[in-house]
Amino acid sequence: MKPFLHLVVRAESEEADREYQAILRFGGLTSAQLQRIDLAKTPLPKVELSDYSGIILGGGAFNMSDPQDTKSPLQLRVEQDIAELLDDVVARDFPFLGLCFGIGTLGAHQGAIVDRQYGEEAGPVTARLTAAGRQEPIFAGMSAEFTALVGHKEAISKLPSHAVLLATSDPTPVQMFRVKNNIYATQFHPELDVPGIVARMQVYKDYGYFPADKLAAAIAHASSKPITETQLIIRNFIQRYTAK
Repeated sequence: MKPFLHLVVRAESEEADREYQAILRFGGLTSAQLQRIDLAKTPLPKVELSDYSGIILGGGAFNMSDPQDTKSPLQLRVEQDIAELLDDVVARDFPFLGLCFGIGTLGAHQGAIVDRQYGEEAGPVTARLTAAGRQEPIFAGMSAEFTALVGHKEAISKLPSHAVLLATSDPTPVQMFRVKNNIYATQFHPELDVPGIVARMQVYKDYGYFPADKLAAAIAHASSKPITETQLIIRNFIQRYTAK
């Protein structure tokens, strides 16, 4: 099979490794089947899409809605690398799954409004599939209403008309959307289960996703509901798009 490509934007190497291992585990992949490029460490080389089955863009601490003059050179370079890759991905309708930061990058690339109206502290949220989402094979085996893990300062407040809303929630109206037939992005984290978010919260406790002096309470809240379905999105993406 052609491998999948995991694009990493986390500067925190321990958490970047954990994200990669989670995608391996939930996707049923070996390390040979999931190549990794760490954009926090190196510029994105030319990606020949025909060499891969699909692309998974991970999350991170960058925000597309940050004022341009406050963005670091690293953030600006990462955003530019991803935007140029998305030019090719969208033109070819190439299989793509963006996770959290991925929804901001794909959304901005496609003309969505990405702002701070719908940020959420780290923890569980009840999400619902739209009518279009209930027809999507990427949700195979999932309920029409499910619990997902979130933690974000920005979100999409308005999708462009050509994008298809797939999942929503009361706190955040755009939890997942699709462009064309094969390009997806989620606001929530299908790569996380409860142990995963607890470990991540300890790494990002000073990043403003919850009050740093309330870490124990925030972890208790994040651990309050079982997370059993959202990981199927990664499995379904892998199974649907594995190419030989």
